[in-house]
Amino acid sequence: MNQVLIVTGGSRGIGAATARLAAEQGYAVCVNYRHNQAAASTVVEAITQSGGRAMVGDRPRAIAVAADVAVESDVVRLFQTVDEQLGQVTALVNNAGILEQQRRVEDIDAARLARVLAANVIGSFLCAREAIRRMSTQRGGAGGAIVNVSSVAARLGSPGEYVDYAAAKGAIDTFTIGLAKEVADAGIRVNAVRPGFIDTDIHASGGEPNRIERVKASIPLGRGGQAIEVARAILWLLSAEASYTTGSFIDVAGGK
Repeated sequence: MNQVLIVTGGSRGIGAATARLAAEQGYAVCVNYRHNQAAASTVVEAITQSGGRAMVGDRPRAIAVAADVAVESDVVRLFQTVDEQLGQVTALVNNAGILEQQRRVEDIDAARLARVLAANVIGSFLCAREAIRRMSTQRGGAGGAIVNVSSVAARLGSPGEYVDYAAAKGAIDTFTIGLAKEVADAGIRVNAVRPGFIDTDIHASGGEPNRIERVKASIPLGRGGQAIEVARAILWLLSAEASYTTGSFIDVAGGK
């Protein structure tokens, strides 16, 4: 059976590294993005060039699909597009997420909370729902695997910076545990990775592009991580090597 993976927020950082590594391991990959079509197309092109061909049989090796995972109709369209162009999804990486400018809780308004929770939590629920409807052996599917991208912020709390983001990722941790138990008898495994201090441009979104330089002395390994290091953990959790692993977490945070 063809292995078909959707990576939400797949145009940059951890998502892009995951999409490329998955393609190397034989997955047909959907690179989901919200706005940056050029970046998503670059990932698809890299996958195509690395494999020496754009198609496997009558289907592409990779596609880019625009969809805001916080919008239900977009999520439904995303999965329908994958059904039509790649085939039935067998793996999902819930990677899409946002954080906003560093701010204390006393200065956070409801609109910001709604944006952060919608992108990080609601989007993961909606994408998981659509994946389960296709993967579940109780619905005629062949099973599958879901990996949620949480954060060590869920454990550390991100005081003075992103308590709202940390709280959203705490919700993802709880979601991972509950969903893993709920769909275990439907042939679906659900796990999560918790990256921490990874060298991607998400730090610029928070207003501090060089944040890792500031905090690296507090990291036991003494450096920030690379997106590919997180991608390797994600691909292991998706693989048959992790066949007895569900409801579990891998921290990729340098010992923090």
